[in-house]
Amino acid sequence: MSATIDYYTEDKEKALGSVEDEVVYAEVAPDRVIASRFGILGPLLSRLFTSGIEARGVERVPESQRVSKNVWNNLLMWWSVNAVLTTIPIGVLAQSVYTLSFGNAVATIFCFGALGGIATAFIATLGPITGLRTMIITRFSSGYFGGTIYSVLNILTQLGFSTTAVILGGQTLANINPGTLPLVVGIVIIGVCCLIPCFIGYDMVHVYERYAWIVTSIIMLFLWGLGGKAGYDVNAQKPFEDTGRALSADILSFGGIVFGSFTGWAPVAADYNCRLPADTPPIRVFLLTFFGLFIPICFVEILGAALMTITDPAYVTAFADGSTGGLIAQVLSPWGHFGQFVLVLLALSVIGNNIPNTYSTGLSIQALGRPFAIIPRFFWVFLAFVVYTVAGVAGREHFSAILSNFLSILSYWTAFFIVIVAEEHFIFRRKNGALGGYNLDDYDSPSKLPLGIAGILAMCFGITGAVVGMAEVWYIGPLGKMAGAAYGADLGFELAAAFSAVTYLPLRALEIKLIGR
Repeated sequence: MSATIDYYTEDKEKALGSVEDEVVYAEVAPDRVIASRFGILGPLLSRLFTSGIEARGVERVPESQRVSKNVWNNLLMWWSVNAVLTTIPIGVLAQSVYTLSFGNAVATIFCFGALGGIATAFIATLGPITGLRTMIITRFSSGYFGGTIYSVLNILTQLGFSTTAVILGGQTLANINPGTLPLVVGIVIIGVCCLIPCFIGYDMVHVYERYAWIVTSIIMLFLWGLGGKAGYDVNAQKPFEDTGRALSADILSFGGIVFGSFTGWAPVAADYNCRLPADTPPIRVFLLTFFGLFIPICFVEILGAALMTITDPAYVTAFADGSTGGLIAQVLSPWGHFGQFVLVLLALSVIGNNIPNTYSTGLSIQALGRPFAIIPRFFWVFLAFVVYTVAGVAGREHFSAILSNFLSILSYWTAFFIVIVAEEHFIFRRKNGALGGYNLDDYDSPSKLPLGIAGILAMCFGITGAVVGMAEVWYIGPLGKMAGAAYGADLGFELAAAFSAVTYLPLRALEIKLIGR
């Protein structure tokens, strides 16, 4: 059954006629269901939900409860999430790790960024269509167990993003007035600020992200201007840039990181628009999401690459001593105390970036299965906060290594995840396809979902493609080694996507023919 407006007209009648069916009832009244599960804690939970704490977790949002009409949130939210401090170090990696010239860094960011933006924007269109969170949507292609695997991967991804965010935010706070604020304290401050809106829930997340982009975008313009005053030298990296196969390897490897900085949001992209009406035009959601990602990420990553072209010894030393946070502090130093104030705002900008990481980690834990889904969403959000704050404190001295390795590995699994979901949607779930649409009532019924054999096997082939094509400090795959020079070229995400795309189509067709779902 396809996900159309007609499909949803029976939501209210089903809820009233099947109160004993907890899954259906939880869609309509999640607060009552959660309160009824916890006995003596029920009244306390009811008061929390009445006060504004979001009760809904991974339950489908019925059409009758989709009150949000603000489709522009797809643009404003992703702009706020990415026009932030944590995007700058990705551009910095172009020179600090891959020795790319400024021109090649910009071209790589634009090309690989466009590809990643298209992929992530597609996933976002599925939110209004289904009314489901992203990890639950994967069950329609990879089955209940396959969806659980994706949830595990996404939990690790979002916790990794969160860890890098709190480290960089803490570094920046510590560099405002060196020696006065310990880095550990800065990390904890950032973590707590991220927790608050996520604990409250969906509406508060959108309220914050709807306006945060204004301040952060102005700050990025400040940095561009101050950097120009210090003196950009776009040819500064030319003498250090590799040539031939080594240059191609650098571009491919950095491109994988850029791609991952976009597609890292794909596993959560539908989490933040699943309350839009089902008749919201997908093309509108796609375009707003794409530009909400592409414009700020490219603008800020290119800023990071530009700052590395400043050859003033004071700026070079600042980066060597304090990494990206130290460099930014030096850029703002001509403004004195006002520069320190801007630096505080810039450090706090990571809150906007880390909110979706924290919020969606809680949802992904719930998506692991029913035993996890019955626990209130806000509990898992709090647990995520504890985990990434502790991890940030433990890894605070190794930020650049964590960032470069994490983002490149991240691009591998998001590549085959996007391909599998896309083939399921456009081929098997299209109007005249083998399945003709999504029967959304089945989202929590393993016996009615696909077995997931095709999805899991395609996932395994995707992992195989990533392994043979990857080029990391600790391992270089055979194809990755052949494509590059001494350190190989990272073809991990390209081969992961290709291997899964080629295998999923025939395997899924066979699964439908034999099983019927």
